[in-house]
Amino acid sequence: MAIFSFEAEVTTSIPPAKMFKAFVVDGEKIAAQIFPEAIKSVASEGDGGPGTIKQVHFNEGKKRDST
Repeated sequence: MAIFSFEAEVTTSIPPAKMFKAFVVDGEKIAAQIFPEAIKSVASEGDGGPGTIKQVHFNEGKKRDST
């Protein structure tokens, strides 16, 4: 298991709750749509809250198969 930390400050007219949902809850699904050549699929177990497990599967030719 690894710990991942990311911090960024963004100025936007979009409400904070909607931005959180897009970046944190649905981030992998959105990334798979934006970068289909890199991300093969995304599997999620849970409701997005604490304890949720997300697994990202990468396309062949990438350094990792999944994360």
